[in-house]
Amino acid sequence: MNARYGMTIPLGGGPLHAQRACLEELAACGYTDLWSSEADGTDGFTPLVLASTWTPSMRLGCAIFPAYTRGPALMAMSVASLCQAAPGRCVIGIGSSSNVIVENWNGIPFEKPYQRNRDTVRFLKAALAGGKVTEEYETFSVRNFRLRVDVDEPPKILIAALREGMLNLAGRESDGTILNWLSPEDVSKVVPIVKQHGEDKEIVARIFVCPNEDRDAVRAMGRFAANAYLNVPVYAAFHQWLGREALLADTWAQWSAGDRKGAAASIPDSVVDDLIVHGSIEECREGIQRYVDNGVDTPVLSIMPLGMDPLEAARALAPG
Repeated sequence: MNARYGMTIPLGGGPLHAQRACLEELAACGYTDLWSSEADGTDGFTPLVLASTWTPSMRLGCAIFPAYTRGPALMAMSVASLCQAAPGRCVIGIGSSSNVIVENWNGIPFEKPYQRNRDTVRFLKAALAGGKVTEEYETFSVRNFRLRVDVDEPPKILIAALREGMLNLAGRESDGTILNWLSPEDVSKVVPIVKQHGEDKEIVARIFVCPNEDRDAVRAMGRFAANAYLNVPVYAAFHQWLGREALLADTWAQWSAGDRKGAAASIPDSVVDDLIVHGSIEECREGIQRYVDNGVDTPVLSIMPLGMDPLEAARALAPG
């Protein structure tokens, strides 16, 4: 068993108030981490606050809190409150997110993502240390802010990263990185960039898992899921850098022409197979292990339900 083994929450489509038994079972099954996310579903903090009392042994993280969508002071207050709810058990994932979430959905200019992540992490470190912060950062300014919530044990802060610049930033400025939508082989390319700044840097990866042996059905669903990411500019650039330009050229062209269905249909089987772990339970376990073998310290499963209840899948994929 890997030292850490996480699950994405909420698990399944049920409301948050009904998740307690599910999260308690994840803890009993041997999962060590619960990780939320923040896009167009639940916010990142509320599931973790509930989990802080329902599963008092588990580490809690978010992949990710967008650096743009909360002001600096509010971000610091929210982080500090979570740290008080779960002292010593919090990991704060900071990332630029995407122009779709930041600009299209929240009406905030998606500008200077590298600098915004850097500035947010630097500010959080200063604010959580308890001193008064007055600083002209490149992407925002803070004047006379002092956090009135004590944080006895500062959380780990990780920067979500795709390409070299952000991966190096994660290694220099934070405790590690969070990876998303990449293959086990891709991990081998990105991890050394972060680890050159310290072998203690933690590598977290969200791994999409679909325990189903109907490969055609999985690939059909996988194309739909991947289409929403692979055509976002930051992810398109990421996969171009990873070497998938030829494989995804038709997809990108059809998306640019406004043909969303055509773009999805053009995603090759090999790309879906690279980015989504699927097959039998044993095949899925082997696929997850390949991420670990290539340098992931904390695999965080994201169950893609197709013919199997998410909790049933989580039980079957549990460590040990």
